[in-house]
Amino acid sequence: MTTTIIAPRAANASPLGKPATYQSHYDASLLFAIARQDKRSELGLGAGSTLPFFGIDIWNAYEVSWLNLRGKPHIAMATITVPADSPNIIESKSFKLYLNSFNQTRLADSDALLELLRTDLSRGFGAPVQIALTLPDQFGTLRFGELDGLLLDRLDIEVDDYIPDPALLHAAHHEPAVEQTLVSHLLKSNCLVTGQPDWGSVQIHYVGAAIDQEGLLRYLIGFREHHEFHEQCVERIFTDILARCRPHKLAVYARYTRRGGLDINPWRSNFTTGKMPPNQRNARQ
Repeated sequence: MTTTIIAPRAANASPLGKPATYQSHYDASLLFAIARQDKRSELGLGAGSTLPFFGIDIWNAYEVSWLNLRGKPHIAMATITVPADSPNIIESKSFKLYLNSFNQTRLADSDALLELLRTDLSRGFGAPVQIALTLPDQFGTLRFGELDGLLLDRLDIEVDDYIPDPALLHAAHHEPAVEQTLVSHLLKSNCLVTGQPDWGSVQIHYVGAAIDQEGLLRYLIGFREHHEFHEQCVERIFTDILARCRPHKLAVYARYTRRGGLDINPWRSNFTTGKMPPNQRNARQ
């Protein structure tokens, strides 16, 4: 598939934090692309350099509706899987406005909707995306579940700093390597543009020197007053742990709560098990 890329723009020019007119007829121009590279450069990941990770962003859209050719509304949920090496992200409010533009749009069937979504979103992200629709007769098959792993939140720690500090990350390199999966539900960051809070759970799987769990929890809580988009926070967590703790294998997966009918769940890894992380909603989603 040849993908025509939508030119990215600066985040502060997006619809975020600004009054918006909700269009109810299809309009692909509502999608607002933002280049990933700007924030990656802050992490020392230069343009054209090999990324230290691969991965995906899993978007779940819970408010999808359109009309059939006789004008009867239909609804669905959509899952959009975006490769982490796509050049752009889509600003989430523009994504919501775009989805709402289908509300009074007549389409032949769900396949026609899928084709438009696949074409438009691939242009926006700058790379082919995978899209699946869940129709109402399938809603009952959806399952909830929490991220597996040892809960960091059990630790009774004192915290007095709420910006992410990589110096808090340490590993016991003088001891034998371990394999661990650690989880925290205390991830909270803020939108890069509006400052609105973003709430999430994060899972860190690694093989290597044992990571100091108290330092890791303090580091994660440090995102509490940090301003970045979801995808950028996960890439910062990944690159900081990789640089400071030097695990042989590392995967970071975050499940963020929804806003505007959308949740975004980034996953970054430097090893493969041959399968993607499960797209299973947790209790807060």
